[in-house]
Amino acid sequence: MLQVLPALDTGGVERGTIEVAAALAGAGLRAFVASAGGRMAAEVAKAGGEHIQLPLASKDPLVIWRNAGKLEAIVRERRIDIVHARSRAPAWSARIAARRTGAGFVTTYHGTYNEGLPFKRAYNAVMASGARVIAISHFIARHLIARHGTDPSRVRVIPRGVDPLRFDPASVQGDRMRRLAEAWRLPDGAAVILLPGRLTRWKGQAVLIEALARMERQDAVAVLAGDAQGREGYRAELEALARSRGVAERLRMPGDCADIPAGLMLADAVVSASTDPEAFGRVVVEGQAMARPVVATNHGGAAETVEEGVTGWLVPPGDAEALAARLDRMLGLDEAERQALGARARAAVLARYTTPLMCAATLDVYREVLAERGR
Repeated sequence: MLQVLPALDTGGVERGTIEVAAALAGAGLRAFVASAGGRMAAEVAKAGGEHIQLPLASKDPLVIWRNAGKLEAIVRERRIDIVHARSRAPAWSARIAARRTGAGFVTTYHGTYNEGLPFKRAYNAVMASGARVIAISHFIARHLIARHGTDPSRVRVIPRGVDPLRFDPASVQGDRMRRLAEAWRLPDGAAVILLPGRLTRWKGQAVLIEALARMERQDAVAVLAGDAQGREGYRAELEALARSRGVAERLRMPGDCADIPAGLMLADAVVSASTDPEAFGRVVVEGQAMARPVVATNHGGAAETVEEGVTGWLVPPGDAEALAARLDRMLGLDEAERQALGARARAAVLARYTTPLMCAATLDVYREVLAERGR
């Protein structure tokens, strides 16, 4: 099996690729990953797979065409049965290689994909062209069927998963939390509101800052844990907004959090405030896995992973007033209510949204395609 994606730097797509490679190797199958490399490339070998470096991050049509020839040679040399594409530019190369060699072609549709430019829908359509198309949520499945007219019989909904051992409240020791609390400069006894995610406008950091200013709880501290990834102008905007709303002293922007389970355990409330629909919304499920009270915007994948009042709460997108009111109520829960909510949330994740479940379902898709091709 060969998975192709642009690079292996950081992110949910990259993490899922390595997890599936590990599952393939664990099942006694040969797992290959082709990408332009990156920080996570070495993890492929640790997972039991083999990484092949190609310039798959390029959107240049000539490079895409050349990559198709290189992938074709790899498929033939390594006797690849299935090519699994996880992003658009490499998917065009992978589809050509699969057609030339007779290998099965599988895609994972990871997002809604922008269609603002001419011909963009046709460019995106490659992600809906696999013999099986994996959608990471029912929201994405509906989207791709509506956009591309994909036969629903070819679509398989496989939600993203979290590692239930890594994201386990019992696995986080106090010293990890203490170190992080010191790094984040959290006042003793303060209520902590955590929004994990890269600093980009649609993730809704500004909505949380507005909500923080409207809350009755004046001791609450908001932590925006995420890398700016070069968006220093947006970071400066958030800082200016916090100053103008009088909450600058209660805002923390520490950059990327290397120990997100410990960060979640520090949180009294976990927020996903995305103003655009999340394709899945890993932050929500990670918070639930750690038995934290979670509030998310009521659209996209979050509307599937949050059961209102049972495993978390939902608020309208971009509504700072509603978010503030919900956060005040969440922070007012007594200990018994918090524990009951956390237990329900973690049980829901273990039943539906774990890495082993995701990997098992993906391998089932590979088996379907192989059986269809008489292999």
